[in-house]
Amino acid sequence: MAKESTMQLRMDSDMKEQVESLYRSLGTSFAEAIRMFAAQSLRVNGLPFQLTAENEASGASVADLAGSLRKYATPEKLAGESAALHSAYANAAIQKLGGTQ
Repeated sequence: MAKESTMQLRMDSDMKEQVESLYRSLGTSFAEAIRMFAAQSLRVNGLPFQLTAENEASGASVADLAGSLRKYATPEKLAGESAALHSAYANAAIQKLGGTQ
């Protein structure tokens, strides 16, 4: 599959350095890990990991993780992010309970 699209994202530079180092130690790159994330998302038709109210290892809440780029967002984008997150939770709950969306 040809790589025809470009994606940009903003993140904390310390986090970027840490994650790049992690992926290098695993024999891949951050960019390739993002492509793997996207491919796995398509395979499972959703996020390739389970969202929980609190990350047990770090104590970070989903709201902390989902809103970590708030300093770059406009109020309109924040409202859209919040609505999308709530919709995703609702849809996941419905699917888990065997209902339809």
